[in-house]
Amino acid sequence: MKTSSLTRGYAVALLSAAILSTTAVFIRYLTQTYALPALILAFWRDVFLAVGLLIGLLLLRPGLLSPSVHLRYLLIYGVVLAVFNSLWTLSVALNGAAVATVLAYSSAAFTALLGRWILKEPLYWAKWMAVGVSLSGCALVAGALDPAAWRVNPLGIITGVTSGLLWAVYSLMGRAASQRGLNPWTTLLYTFAFAAFSLLVFNLLLGPFLPGAAQNFGDLFWLGKAWLGWGLLILLSLGPTLGGFGFYNVALTLLPSSIANLIATSEPVWTAIIAYVFLGERLTGVQVAGSLMVLGGVVLLRIYEEQVTR
Repeated sequence: MKTSSLTRGYAVALLSAAILSTTAVFIRYLTQTYALPALILAFWRDVFLAVGLLIGLLLLRPGLLSPSVHLRYLLIYGVVLAVFNSLWTLSVALNGAAVATVLAYSSAAFTALLGRWILKEPLYWAKWMAVGVSLSGCALVAGALDPAAWRVNPLGIITGVTSGLLWAVYSLMGRAASQRGLNPWTTLLYTFAFAAFSLLVFNLLLGPFLPGAAQNFGDLFWLGKAWLGWGLLILLSLGPTLGGFGFYNVALTLLPSSIANLIATSEPVWTAIIAYVFLGERLTGVQVAGSLMVLGGVVLLRIYEEQVTR
């Protein structure tokens, strides 16, 4: 892989993680101010993104609307995204945010292993070291050193690790989509459209069994006449979600899925920085050290690949 492509890929992946990290501010406000259930929020976020991107492509790049012969693949991809969102929500409910975050980013290791097995991506010592350092740093940033955070039941651990596995599968399918010649924005449109439909089914059929889901059809319109809430939900969809996932898809066209996923583990670092700047939350020394470890893992891998490609 050329050095210029690597550099561009790293920059786009870091930009994606930084943009995605801003979703926490929106989600926190919507869930705390309006008590908006998580799976209802996820459903509307996917709907507004798909509709907004559809309009944008119709106006600017209508040629990208055709998925060619890959519609079935994109349907499966969208279902994977919807199941990941559901498992992530359930993991947070069972484990708490700190443990759920660390378990979800086990995806970096899963992606490295599955990428080697399925996509024949290289697996070398620098990648393993970067994964280990970044995951350790992620645990520090998330506050998972507190033993109380890990007092969970086996179902919680299984759910959290499975959410990490599904995020790894999402990354691998994104990389495979680029290898099939699919434009990353076409992929984004169809995966989120199918994910929105899947989340609608989850809410209506499994609502009584899933935490944070609709209990009936009327619950889907939880926000009612709270126009500010709807506006923030649309802004969340067309801002950080569209930009974050869109640039992540672009990064998957430039980088192996394992590297793109590893860089994504920097998202908690960006979230902590945003919380510090805009919400007045103070970073502890442990969180600062964890942030440096996460970024250090990414820098280590980049330096190694710079030397290999010379």
